[in-house]
Amino acid sequence: MASSTRLAWLFDVDGTLLLTGGAAREAFACAVRDHLGVGDDLQDIGFSGRIEPLILRDILRKHGRSLDSAEEARFWDSVFAHMHRLLRPGRGRLMPGIPQLLDRIASEPGWVMGLLTGNMTQMARIKLGHFGLDGRFAFGGFGEMAADRDALARALVRRVGREHGVPAQRCVVVGDTEHDIACARAAGARVIAVATGGTDIGTLAAAGPDLLLDDLQEADAIMRWAGAIAAGE
Repeated sequence: MASSTRLAWLFDVDGTLLLTGGAAREAFACAVRDHLGVGDDLQDIGFSGRIEPLILRDILRKHGRSLDSAEEARFWDSVFAHMHRLLRPGRGRLMPGIPQLLDRIASEPGWVMGLLTGNMTQMARIKLGHFGLDGRFAFGGFGEMAADRDALARALVRRVGREHGVPAQRCVVVGDTEHDIACARAAGARVIAVATGGTDIGTLAAAGPDLLLDDLQEADAIMRWAGAIAAGE
């Protein structure tokens, strides 16, 4: 346990770190075509802020289908293969200020960064690799690791406590939806909400984050806020 660690950052991926230009939904739609034999653009399926196994559950319910464990594994392999193909150079973008903020956090002794995302592990790796963010995060909680977003956050915060000696109140979830705020609260963590995804700032404000921002370009303000938490203020 690293007793010198004073703060743990837990970043959401989609809408917080990056946008894929719809590639993820398209990859799911291609896998649905491949494995269910159905043409569906999935526009009526909620993706934002949700863990991917629950997205698959909603798709299967919609079409009255089920998959056994082997079929489900093949479905995910298809999603990942299509994501590799669709996330071509030039598609999607990093959110404003991300590389600079990650650099600032990484420069602080004893601070650690991880992921708290509904993405399956392999899906997150594809996205981070595409945008040059692979290797930036020391650990992660991913969509296949819990039944829902709240349970995922609680499990990851407990892990951070065990492995890095950081209590829940010094874990900072960074996300762009009300689901990110709710899961942080469920885990006893702090939360920064950023209006760079599909959720408007009024909805985020109503959910009561500790810090609400238009985007993550205000690195100085973010670091001052986080420094006060790390110092126990």
